[in-house]
Order: sequence, then structure tokens, then C-alpha cells
Amino acid sequence: MPKNSACVIAKTLGKVSTVCVSLCLTLFLPCAASADAVTDWNKNAAKAALLACIEPPGSNDPNHESRMYAMMHVAIHDALNAIDRRFRTYAYNAQGPTGASREAAVASAARNVLVPVIGEFPFDATTCIQPALASVEAAYAAAIAALPNNAARAQGIAVGQASAAAIVAKRANDGSTAPLADPNYEQGTEPGEFRFVPGFDFAAGEAWSRVTPFVLNHASQFRPGPPHQIRSKKYAADLNEVKAFGGDGVTTPSARNPDQTAYGRFWIESSPLTWNRIAITVSPQRGLDLWENARLFALLNIAIADAYIAQANGKYHYKFWRPVTAVHTADTDGNPDTVGDPTWTPLQQNYPTPDYPSGHSTAGGAASQALEDFFRTDNVPFTICSLTMPVGQRCTDPNPVLRSYSSFSQAAEENADSRVRIGIHFRNAVNEGVKLGRKIGNRAVNLYLKPAQ
Repeated sequence: MPKNSACVIAKTLGKVSTVCVSLCLTLFLPCAASADAVTDWNKNAAKAALLACIEPPGSNDPNHESRMYAMMHVAIHDALNAIDRRFRTYAYNAQGPTGASREAAVASAARNVLVPVIGEFPFDATTCIQPALASVEAAYAAAIAALPNNAARAQGIAVGQASAAAIVAKRANDGSTAPLADPNYEQGTEPGEFRFVPGFDFAAGEAWSRVTPFVLNHASQFRPGPPHQIRSKKYAADLNEVKAFGGDGVTTPSARNPDQTAYGRFWIESSPLTWNRIAITVSPQRGLDLWENARLFALLNIAIADAYIAQANGKYHYKFWRPVTAVHTADTDGNPDTVGDPTWTPLQQNYPTPDYPSGHSTAGGAASQALEDFFRTDNVPFTICSLTMPVGQRCTDPNPVLRSYSSFSQAAEENADSRVRIGIHFRNAVNEGVKLGRKIGNRAVNLYLKPAQ
């Protein structure tokens, strides 16, 4: 089982421990180990996402966040391969000057995607968008200022701009600007049919089911079969499990053990942020060069982006109710093996989207499979922190709680299980979500950004 530990910055001969290097990379702090321009801009994007209120507790919108990462890393990948073609490109297929600055190209590609994409985020301009854009501009200015002011820098900037323009143009009419919240969504009335969950007077994310995918032929390409029938024993088992384990432990008793509560909270964090943190932790351990990192992060993020499109398609195709609704009304669901509890309170407030399949689990399945396929092994150990632990235990605290994993799949399975433990998904929704995500991750790595011929 993953274990908790505290990070102790132990300096020996001027070197920082591997775990603490990972934390430095994650937290946008100076670090003894050197990163590269690709991972630097992944951190810059994460910082901007936090400032843009796209992450909890400011909001909870992994849809736009996943698209942001995917577009930025595609632009970075294509810019580098315009200078030195090692892998097939996605949106920008041109030959740039071979002497162009790689670092300038990466910074320019990232900046010229992040600024327009963040500018479209559906959050308050003054408190969210402007600080995020200022952060990006400051990071870009610093990155460019650190380079010699010569022709190579100017050429790199131009290549990055062109690559960014290509992916921005390709995604210009992809459906991502449609409002996510729909207060007029038609709610169901029959057992099993989705209706607004407590605390929300709208349904969210239905429009995302129509966003153009990055790697899928269409959003329903790998859509899972239907959820369990309401009157089946499988459904009753799922309801009774989430009812027993998912309570808040205050209003509603819970059978969770302390570790289940810990990882339930740990994985509440946005999936795009978490899985990019995993990649940024593993990358230096595997000795990737700049081009390999560009390919890794592009593949990871186009897979995660399509996971959110596919899960939205499945959710609003089946329109299956959330556990909180199901438990509250179980006395009227027609299943003799379920008993209602109108006061049942989950550890985590249920989100205003249908249950099936779980978006978090789909993203985790896609990310873990993409990482496994990229590295050609699942057995890669890593240690990470989280921003959704209680105060004092977060990444940004002096002694964050860490969890260690022996493989990508172990992390994906715990991520999926966490959604049942905090009371927001049925077991079937997380299991099928992981399966769906794995198909997407496999497709991304095996069909896209292959070595140049």
C-alpha cells in the first residue's frame, strides 16, 4: 500500500534527496536538480491554472484545464520538431531554422497558447484570468531574458509563435467555448435518472461531450455499455458499498479506515494537475531529453483531454444518477436490497454531473496507460503530494503528506477507488471509467507523434 511520509530536505555533498527534488519541481520552487524547458513550462502552466481559479477550491473545471495542457504541449512538441525533426508532428508541419534556439521556441510556443486559451476560461477576469495571464507573461519574459539576444533567439521565438498559431487555429471551433453550466437541463424523474444534486441548481459539462477530440475519431468511440439496472443485485451491491464507505464520518457514519480517508482526500485534486505532477516527477528519473519530454507531455495531455470529452459523452448518454440522489431515494427505487437514507451525507459533495462513467477514473486510466505505453513498462515507482489534503499536509506546506506508488496502474486504481470512498461514484462507474481511459491512452501513444521516418 502507498505510504505517508514527510519530506526532509537532506543536503549531502550539495545534493538534494530524490523525493525533495520531485517536490521542488512540483511546487515551482528552485531546486538542485535541473529541469528542462518543457518541464519548466509544464510547471508554469500549472501555476497559471491555479491562479486562474480552474483548480479546487477556486473552481473545478478539468475540462478546460486538460485542453490547455494538451494544446500547449502539442505546440511545444511541434516547435521542437520543426527545428530538428525526430517525431511526427500534430498541427504544425514545417521546417524551421536548424540553428534556432530550442529554449526560445518552447517558451514562445507555450506562451502563445496559454495567453489565448486562458483568456477564454469561464472565470472572473479580475480575480482569476488577469493574475494567470500576468504569471504567464512574467515566466515568458524571464525565460527569454535568460537567453542571448541573438538571431537564434529570434528564430526560436518565431518558430514557437508559428507552432502555437497552428494548434490554436486547429482548435478554434472545437466547441470548447459553449457554457458548461445548464440550469435548464431537463432532469429525470424515474429511478436511476440524473437530477440536480444537493447544492447545485444546474447540470455541468454536457456541452463538453460535443467538443472535438484530439485523438479519438468521435467522442463515443469507446463508450462503455450501460450502467447496472436499478433493480439488479449488482446495482444494490454498488449502492450499499458507497453508502457504507462514502459517508462524511460526522452526520453519516463511515466504514472507511484512516488510509482510505487519506487517499480519498488526496485524489480529490484535479486529474490534469496530478498526472502532470506524476510525469514531471518520473521524467528526470528516466533521463529523457528535451524532445522525448516534449513527446511524453504531449501524448499524456492529449490522452487526458480526450478522456474528459469521452466521459462527458458517456455521462450524458446514460444520464445515471449520482450516489447522493440514489441513497436519499433508495426506498422508492424498486430494488428490495436497497434502503434509503434521506440524511446521508457524503465525505465530498457530489458534483453536478451524472455518475457514469467517472471522469476522474477515465482520466486516470488514460494517463496511466499513456505513461505505461510511453515508458514501455508499468513498473515505475514515484512519490507525489496533493493540494487537496487538509491544511498542513498539502504540497505547499512545509511537511506535506506524500504517497508512494510502485506503478502507474496502482495509482490509477487508487485514484478510481477514492471516488467510492468519498461518496461521489458507484463502483461500476469507476471501473468502467478506468477501462475507457486505458483505451484512449493506448490509442494516443500508438497512433500519434511516432518517430519520424
